Amino acid sequence: MTAPSSVRRGLACLAFAGVTWGTTGAAVDIVYRSSDFGPMAVSFWRFLTGVALLLAARALRRPRRAPRAPRAPRPMGRRMLLFTGTGIGLAVFQTAYFAAVRDTGLAVGTIVALGAAPLFTAGGGRLFLGERVGRGGLLAVGGALAGLAILVLGNRAGVVHPVGVGAALLSAAGYAVSTVLGRWTGRHGGGEDPYALTVGAFAVGTAVMLPFARGEGLLPHAARPGQVVLLMLYVAVVTTALAYPLYFAGAGAVRAATASVVMLIEPVSAAALAVLLLGERLTAATVVGTLLMLAAIAGLALAESRLHATD
Repeated sequence: MTAPSSVRRGLACLAFAGVTWGTTGAAVDIVYRSSDFGPMAVSFWRFLTGVALLLAARALRRPRRAPRAPRAPRPMGRRMLLFTGTGIGLAVFQTAYFAAVRDTGLAVGTIVALGAAPLFTAGGGRLFLGERVGRGGLLAVGGALAGLAILVLGNRAGVVHPVGVGAALLSAAGYAVSTVLGRWTGRHGGGEDPYALTVGAFAVGTAVMLPFARGEGLLPHAARPGQVVLLMLYVAVVTTALAYPLYFAGAGAVRAATASVVMLIEPVSAAALAVLLLGERLTAATVVGTLLMLAAIAGLALAESRLHATD
């Protein structure tokens, strides 16, 4: 059983990660408005700076405890699969998300990406891991699809852009791949601690994104380059080097269903920032579609909790 104090720390880690990730799209949207940076370059610099900061933090730390007994060696093939798959999945996840923010706005891009991600994950878990979904899960999937249809089809032309919605769905698929892969390797003895997983995945993501970022342009041209640098540092330090290890640590301390519900903080905070900070408008169709998708995620989490209770 997980200790209550560990659960509380896990919830706090997830809440912090959710709130900070909700600000990522807003920061990147301002970068787009202030420079000619594209999603490939933004994603590359986020990965590179994040992994550099994590390695520097580890190098500066001083051991305070006696060294632990060595763990049993993990299968190298599964470790490489975990790092490579997670890195590629996260590269697709965040790069496609940044493209969605650029093409269809922060609110819609975030809501579609983060609303579809848990559903894709549930589908991947069912197909590749044999995880049960149940009637409640099927109802949640149906509700999410209805919400997505209302959000996309219920708005007039120009409010929601199909290319941006497609990028958001691709982003959700990348997230689902990395999550399902993490579950599979964990079941087969290839799990990793949050720090090692974050560093390994970010190193792979950096290598994957470099050629695409070079083609798009590694350095931005901006009227106020200092603002762009500060925003990119915020994205790299707070929403990457700090938030990702906290998310992995929190996800390891609570049920997956609980983590899904807590992470609803992210799309809610992103939508609020889109309206308050960036001047985006939420139409009635967007609000209804958003509520349906968020309710579907909550329903999926509840269904998963019930399935775990009966196992």
